[in-house]
Amino acid sequence: MSRFASPLFAQAVHAADAATGAAAPAADTNDADPHKDALIIVPVRGFVLFPGVVMPVTIGRPASIAAAQEAVRQGRPIGLLMQRDPAEDDPTPLSMHRMGVVATILRYVTAQDGGHHLICQGEQRFYVEEFVKEKPFLAARVRRIEEQDVRSPDIEARFVHLQGQASEALQLLPQTPPELIAAVNNAPSPAALSDLVAAYMDATPEQKQDILETIDLPARMDKIARLLAQRIEVLRLSQEISRQTKASLDERQREILLREQMASIQRQLGEGDGKAQEIAELTEAIAKAGMPPEVEEAARKELRRLERMPDAAGEYGMIRTYLDWLIELPWALPDEAPIDIAEARRILDADHFGLEKIKQRIVEYLAVRKLAPRGKAPILCFVGPPGVGKTSLGQSIARAMSRKFVRVSLGGVHDEAEIRGHRRTYVGALPGNIIQAIRKAGARNCVMMLDEIDKMGSGIHGDPASAMLEVLDPEQNGTFRDNYLAVPFDLSRVVFIATANLLDTIPGPLRDRMEIISLAGYTDSEKLQIARRYLVRRQLEANGLTQDQVEIDDDALADVIRGYTREAGVRNLEREIGRALRHVAVRIAEGSASHAHITRADLAELLGPPRFEDEVAMRVSLPGVATGLAWTPVGGDILFIEATKTPGHGKLILTGQLGEVMRESVQAALSLVKSRAADLGIDPETFDKTDIHVHVPAGATPKDGPSAGVAMFVALVSVLTGRLVRNDTAMTGEISLRGLVLPVGGIKEKVVAAARAGLTRVLLPARNRRDYDDIPPDARERLEFVWLERVDDAVAAAFEGKEAAAIATPG
Repeated sequence: MSRFASPLFAQAVHAADAATGAAAPAADTNDADPHKDALIIVPVRGFVLFPGVVMPVTIGRPASIAAAQEAVRQGRPIGLLMQRDPAEDDPTPLSMHRMGVVATILRYVTAQDGGHHLICQGEQRFYVEEFVKEKPFLAARVRRIEEQDVRSPDIEARFVHLQGQASEALQLLPQTPPELIAAVNNAPSPAALSDLVAAYMDATPEQKQDILETIDLPARMDKIARLLAQRIEVLRLSQEISRQTKASLDERQREILLREQMASIQRQLGEGDGKAQEIAELTEAIAKAGMPPEVEEAARKELRRLERMPDAAGEYGMIRTYLDWLIELPWALPDEAPIDIAEARRILDADHFGLEKIKQRIVEYLAVRKLAPRGKAPILCFVGPPGVGKTSLGQSIARAMSRKFVRVSLGGVHDEAEIRGHRRTYVGALPGNIIQAIRKAGARNCVMMLDEIDKMGSGIHGDPASAMLEVLDPEQNGTFRDNYLAVPFDLSRVVFIATANLLDTIPGPLRDRMEIISLAGYTDSEKLQIARRYLVRRQLEANGLTQDQVEIDDDALADVIRGYTREAGVRNLEREIGRALRHVAVRIAEGSASHAHITRADLAELLGPPRFEDEVAMRVSLPGVATGLAWTPVGGDILFIEATKTPGHGKLILTGQLGEVMRESVQAALSLVKSRAADLGIDPETFDKTDIHVHVPAGATPKDGPSAGVAMFVALVSVLTGRLVRNDTAMTGEISLRGLVLPVGGIKEKVVAAARAGLTRVLLPARNRRDYDDIPPDARERLEFVWLERVDDAVAAAFEGKEAAAIATPG
């Protein structure tokens, strides 16, 4: 109950009527309306009038004005019907409710602004039986519904309850007309009270229409009581919120005043307070933190500022947070356990299979740290394709040294503040990732893994790679200064280990500060051992299985390695093993099996058909196809060089997304073939009458580099002489116009890829003999190595025996 007018609103409108000088139209006794007995209907928008209630009604549509004027002229009542859609300007009989209220027009007021206002008093409910007229206004035959004055104990109880609710609601309102309170208290009957409360209650028009259509008095009173109870609850909450807000403001002012008085009294008595206790605790914490003298002096200076600053100051929290960081950082060097080299070897062998040179270098590193604990140890950087165990090597080093391990991910970092921190003048400032990692580890001599150091970027906020120069330089990191701390922090005892996939994206000065340790891809036999020792056990635990429930044959693992994965590491291999075990887990969980033995024959059902196959024999079954060896960021791979000739005018066509260096390599190979045409048995006029097309498949993959020069030369010789290249041979090496075979990089990865592809011979530059020891023993046993000094050696080794003898250069 709130925002509608009081029952005495009609008196105010009478006064307005007198002020405007408007009067109702005069009645005309000559009435020839054939529907004289029908009730004149006035549609209203979003408004419901109840019997016994006087309220103003504003009309503006021509049909409504005509209906009201006709009713006044004849001295007849009108029927007020609410239309279903308030937005409809021309309502029809179908768009209005059937239940309304017969109303007497007490006054018809025409305002000076042209508006038409009616003062209506509701008489009784009616139900429309039939509309008999629509123009110029609506009229209908109706059935009037008499209100039954029934008195029973139930109705009397509801009457008393509703009267109390209405009085309570009126008392909760900020301003209530006294006439409305008197009308509620003096209601003559339950029906009259119900209609009065419903008329002035703050409810939606649909809710009021529902109450109007409820003929049964007890049901009507129950609906009104429920709506009124909700309104009373809202009013109570509103008053409570208003009271709490006012009390909170008063309490805040009172608290400020009392604090000032208490501080004044304590200053006079010389007694401490809560802030003094806090200052004392901070002083004690600073003394126990073991800070260097320069840092402790800065901390005590900030503590004195905090002591003089009121608690409500905006900078108070900033200084307190800064002091917490200084106190919680591990300034003192903890006791270091002696490094056990034998135990370190055992840990490395238990955690990693193969990688003998890498593990030997780590053991050397640990031996130096044991003999010279205060020495400036180099920063190790593990570089290799994904999934070869770079991050886990760092964890093994931490275990071997009995130190805390913490990892900092640098991938995607493009803000210098991520390394050096934000200055304290910024809201929400924090130290950089390096200091945060030190705090997380809780030790100044932790092993910190700087993961993905090659994926840092630079932007408008500075270059984080440049900020890393101070971190990784043993000559500078002893006095590393974070922008947030603004005091030096000694990082010289931290064991930094970086990981990267590529060296090309690491800036030169940063790369110069690290010792690069390359990790190549694993051979198939190494992957089999890794899967058997680590991956299967790890996936069994991850999928809730035991070794008694599932067995996997070595032949099945070998087929997964060759037919379902093609990678340098073992990450996808572990995923495929997990896929197979999940299929078994479903059977065991359903109870259809208690034990499973996965063999080679089961892989097609568990993992689908093999994704990779050996294409070497098919690719080299025609002249002009040679197999090269390539290096990729995820390990080595085989590369097919295809050449063909067509009648033309000596044009060279290159396709396959070849880079500039690779295009130049093809040009050099063709020039070398032309210069040796006579020795190779090629008619020199062939080059003027023939177009040569060189294509490298996988055309969607960009390719570049000079190491395919030998393969390019052999493919051109093959297509121009019509001889086949051996299908068991792959080759790599850069060529010069003098016919020399120059050394290339990535020999280990390329040879491993050749062994993985099922080849048996590789042609390598003779000057790459120094890389032979890096090749895994398994690959060395499976391959025959041919070392090339000149392209003549490549021709002699790449073609079949008789064909090679026919085209090879003598001597």
